[in-house]
Amino acid sequence: QHCKLVQEAARTLNIEILFLPSYSPNLNLIERLWKFVKKAVLNSRHQPSFAHFQSTIDQCLDQLSTTHKPELETLITLKFQSFKNVSILAA
Repeated sequence: QHCKLVQEAARTLNIEILFLPSYSPNLNLIERLWKFVKKAVLNSRHQPSFAHFQSTIDQCLDQLSTTHKPELETLITLKFQSFKNVSILAA
């Protein structure tokens, strides 16, 4: 949020706001989670009904902190590769 109200509230609460590039799914944690859910329950699988589709997604989300926890711990991390001060080698 770039609005002044949000920035002032963040400053008051000692929250650092980090702005992402306009399209950065690898930096956006919810995009990583959605990619995991699609891979875990929807990838190349036919769902017989919308209710079954919803149920499958809900079941996956319910198991995030148990069954899927080890995989998510490696996927949902704030350790990003930084490209500051990187020399670019010409081929």
